[in-house]
Amino acid sequence: MLSELSQAAKVVGVKQSQKAIRDGKAKAVFVADDAEQRVIRPIRELCDEMHVPLSEIPTMTELGDAAGIDVGAAVVTLLHSAN
Repeated sequence: MLSELSQAAKVVGVKQSQKAIRDGKAKAVFVADDAEQRVIRPIRELCDEMHVPLSEIPTMTELGDAAGIDVGAAVVTLLHSAN
């Protein structure tokens, strides 16, 4: 699913991801293992609460590259397609 990120509908960042998860728009969430735990802990908890699949990626750089952005990312959320 990580390979889908560059072309798929997504949001990048903690606040945007939290909103998408709460609104039921999140298909899957990716978090970087090297991100600060205080930043990604609330995302992990929210994914657990809302039953959204969460995958761990080794580095913020790798996650940013997969999302097609020029900087590292702590959290990227793949959105449900708008059919």
